[in-house]
Amino acid sequence: MTDQGPDVPRRHHRPPPVLTRLLRTAGVFAVLVGGLLVGGFFLFLSTIPQNEPPSRVAGDGIVALTGGPERVQAGLNLLAEGRARRLLISGVNPDTSAAQLAKLHPESARWLQCCTDLGRRALNTAGNAVETRQWVRRNGFDTVIVVTSGWHMQRSLLELQRAIPETVLVPYPVDARNGTDDVWWSQPGNFRLLVAEYIKYLAALIEVRIAPPTGDAPSQKQKS
Repeated sequence: MTDQGPDVPRRHHRPPPVLTRLLRTAGVFAVLVGGLLVGGFFLFLSTIPQNEPPSRVAGDGIVALTGGPERVQAGLNLLAEGRARRLLISGVNPDTSAAQLAKLHPESARWLQCCTDLGRRALNTAGNAVETRQWVRRNGFDTVIVVTSGWHMQRSLLELQRAIPETVLVPYPVDARNGTDDVWWSQPGNFRLLVAEYIKYLAALIEVRIAPPTGDAPSQKQKS
């Protein structure tokens, strides 16, 4: 049996003061950024229309961004009401024909045949903006009614304003509430959708701020 000496207290190695300050600064910065992101999200929610779309809108053309059947139908309804001369349905599946769309919207078949153009190249909102720019400048339109879901409107306008800054954009949000409950956005499926859209909106906002508008130069109109 051996004698054991007294316990020697262990030394606790403290991080250097500089590292401690850096960690504290990083923590404060993370809290501030998190607060800004959360606050920005609720601000984003406040921009989503809560009521029915405006009853009085007019323009030279209408662009309906695909992503929901109510968007196309709303665009066709506006065209039938004489709110504009032509309609562009942007982002149509390449395998979808005008005849198939007419079967889906039989009451609007004549408008699909006479005054509607189908854009098939756009794969996302930025692509919608490029497709719309080409269509607007080809037709010489000054004012365009933009039809899309309420939660998608802010990002759509951001991309379109970058693509065609010379054009007046008139928002026409549809399916704004995605339900009838006053807190519809708090439902799990809707909340995830909005968080994803908010992230995409922030990414688009950053891209628009750091990248100048690109594409064709505005067409020159003949003076009357």
